[in-house]
Amino acid sequence: MTWLFNNPSEFAKEMVAGFVSANAEVVRQVPGGVIRNTQSQPGTVAIVIGGGSGHYPAFAGLVGQGLAHGAAMGNLFASPSAQQICAVAKAAHNGAGVLLAFGNYAGDVLHFGLARERLMAEGIPCELIAVTDDITSATKNEMEKRRGVAGDLVVFKAAAAAAERGASLEAVLAVARQANDRTRTIGVAFSGCTLPGAEHPLFTVPEGRMGFGMGIHGEPGIREIAVPGADELADMLVEHLLNDIPPGVSVNGARVGAILNGLGSVKYEELFVLWHSVQQRLSEQGIILADIQVGEFVTSFDMAGLSLTLAWFSEELEALWLAPAYSPAFKRGSAIVAQPLQTRDGDELQQEVVPAASEVSRAAAVRVVAMMDALADVVIENEEELGRIDAVAGDGDHGIGMVRGVRAARDSAHHYLALGAGAGTVLQQAADAWADKAGGSSGAIWGVILNTIGTGIGNQQHPQAAAVARAVHDAAHGVMHFGKAKPGDKTLVDVLLPFSDVLSAEVEKGLPLSQAWSHAACHAEQCAQNTAQLLPKIGRARPLAERSLGTPDAGAVSLAMIVTAVSRCFTAIPDSEKEGAVCQ
Repeated sequence: MTWLFNNPSEFAKEMVAGFVSANAEVVRQVPGGVIRNTQSQPGTVAIVIGGGSGHYPAFAGLVGQGLAHGAAMGNLFASPSAQQICAVAKAAHNGAGVLLAFGNYAGDVLHFGLARERLMAEGIPCELIAVTDDITSATKNEMEKRRGVAGDLVVFKAAAAAAERGASLEAVLAVARQANDRTRTIGVAFSGCTLPGAEHPLFTVPEGRMGFGMGIHGEPGIREIAVPGADELADMLVEHLLNDIPPGVSVNGARVGAILNGLGSVKYEELFVLWHSVQQRLSEQGIILADIQVGEFVTSFDMAGLSLTLAWFSEELEALWLAPAYSPAFKRGSAIVAQPLQTRDGDELQQEVVPAASEVSRAAAVRVVAMMDALADVVIENEEELGRIDAVAGDGDHGIGMVRGVRAARDSAHHYLALGAGAGTVLQQAADAWADKAGGSSGAIWGVILNTIGTGIGNQQHPQAAAVARAVHDAAHGVMHFGKAKPGDKTLVDVLLPFSDVLSAEVEKGLPLSQAWSHAACHAEQCAQNTAQLLPKIGRARPLAERSLGTPDAGAVSLAMIVTAVSRCFTAIPDSEKEGAVCQ
């Protein structure tokens, strides 16, 4: 369990502050995470990494000369928001673009994808790569679905070394892809981890048993077996990795970088015993160990587990891996001399600017805030039930994440209403707050939904029924674009898309928005219940698909709750106006 904390909700914030204080010569804190506190070469690509907190030294511990330029840090086990990622990327940008690198988790994919769109819209060249090294999380035929675990370090290091040499953004991305393609990891777990303040671990493994192939959040692996001896475990790890070598690689004579990674509670002495056995088996296969790393590189709080990573080097990748680096948690080669980073004008907080809005849009903003209050109330009221549904085949945090999001969105909406913002700005700011505080895939999805609708209705016109329907349509397709979910995948999309279709059809018939929304909300409730008969095809629930049969998707249920709550906030008005009214 986690022993030392104050207020659990402040744990990540206080952890970052302490980390920066202890490593001030290397890193400095910026909104959303940390960047190098040393000067980087102007005109070079910046490598910005990130993910949820709780995995130290990933991700902040890997920021420094020769490694990452910045790390966006989400809440505990929750992806950073697009807003956080953009803030770190802009602070780290050296003039030649940014490569965003992260593990392949649904929330990270959504948030980093959104951040890339925003950065490019602001004129900053940006590419991204999702690391996919965990061989047990998907088959060879679906490698793009594999998780990113300890192999993150290989990709981050190679890309950063290429950037230090002055390679272009396209060349750095090519190096990162090559490193990802040639890196494989397999992990095991003996017990789960317990977050600060939690009474129970996120997952459990029966006493005397081991989860073979488990992920760093307790995602299921291949099977559960009795805990073996070190020699037997080494046989299993090496066998599975050698059955999944990259195309074109010949095992005998291959030069390999090996990482034996502890996940939190397995002691270094145990890792060394296991490595002794692993090294023998690799040498027997004719593998040349070009570099060996034994220690903690990607952890999971106090999770008792470990992973073995093999990076099958090309000549270029080996040189990049062995290039000097100096970060709080990973150092190699001679120390890199760099001047301290000076305070820049952009480091100071800028005064809040609220876009101009018409009187009718500000009046509509009052209605929007009433709707935010209503949807927040229904989510908070159903937090436990949403968590229960999610726990059937997921990690059970959907209710917690949604509550964090709606509270932040509600507070932001009220704040910007008081500043005189229009309806569009209120929704856009609520979207950023929701995504920022909720984290995870649900935070990103609701950020997309509210931001798209806010953009669609704008700050000048009173929201007309046709404009609202069109904005909801754009939001649905935006979620599918960024999240890659399709109808039938057992996600929120199985409610959002039908809701949008019915809303548009009813508006086209000439119904006022209040009635059209009500009809669409009724259809959404039925669609949410229908997801009980689907099997999840993406996300963390996919490996436990059969377990979820008979239970609706938590994201679909929460969406149906929200659109129904908003429906109650409409009051019918003359058909000629076809627009919403205040919450009664």
